[in-house]
Amino acid sequence: MMSYTNESRLDRAIRIGVGLLMLAASWTGLVSGISGIALELFGWVPLVTGLIGWSPLYALLGISSRQPRTGPHEL
Repeated sequence: MMSYTNESRLDRAIRIGVGLLMLAASWTGLVSGISGIALELFGWVPLVTGLIGWSPLYALLGISSRQPRTGPHEL
């Protein structure tokens, strides 16, 4: 089975953390009004891309933060 990811583990962890912080700031009322709504809407982007390991922007630009595989033993 082949899977394609274009984000490194560090990149994914940072994206998940940032997404969760953005959503938490909105949901707890730390940031309210239009800014809170924007955080709630845009917080899902880094969270989901971090969870799935694939960034559409990276794919569009043809870049990757993931190290190339060195052998068949790596998944």
